[in-house]
Parts: sequence; C-alpha cells; structure tokens
Amino acid sequence: MTGRRYYITTLADWQRHAHRFANSHWLALRDDAIANRELTDATRILVLVNADEGVHLTLDDDAAFEALPHPFAPKAISHSAHEALASHGVTPGSTTFDAAEAIARVHPLLRPRVF
Repeated sequence: MTGRRYYITTLADWQRHAHRFANSHWLALRDDAIANRELTDATRILVLVNADEGVHLTLDDDAAFEALPHPFAPKAISHSAHEALASHGVTPGSTTFDAAEAIARVHPLLRPRVF
C-alpha cells in the first residue's frame, strides 16, 4: 500500500531516492534558480512522494529530508519549512494543507487530496 507525504529536500537528495518512489512531483523553491533555469544539485525543492511505508520510513530517517506534518493534521509546519515556502505565499503558522494549497497555484499536481 502506498501513501503520500510532503518533504523539503534538495534536488540531489530527491534523485538519490527517486527510483524507490511509485510517483513524485516537486517544485524548486529558489525563485532565482527558476527564473534563470539554473537548477543545481543543491536546489531546495518541495516534493510530494507517493511510496510505500518502508520508503517513507527511510526518508524519515534521512537527515536530508524534512517531512512536513500530514496534510490533514492540525499541526503547523516548522519554522524552516515556512521560510523555505514563504516566497510562495505560505504564512507563519500554516499547516501542510495550507502550504500545499499555496504551492498548488504554481504546480497543481502538488494540491493535497485524500491520502
């Protein structure tokens, strides 16, 4: 059985694990990189990972991946996640659902759905 979770990581770290995902979609978080089309291995991304529980447990143990709370949990994202997503209209105290809705304006496939 697969499930979906949101993470903040880098493009290189996503690539390191991407072969394990059933599916994933991501958005670069550096506005200057997007404008100049200069994505590097160090580019931070928000990624929605669709994978089995074992993969999610592996990502939870990988310090390069910051897991956001479940999208339907009434828990705010971390301060570092807010800072990474603020340029996309994510405000302090936002939940993962709020953040994903804001990001979906740019990348509709990142919109939260029933998990």
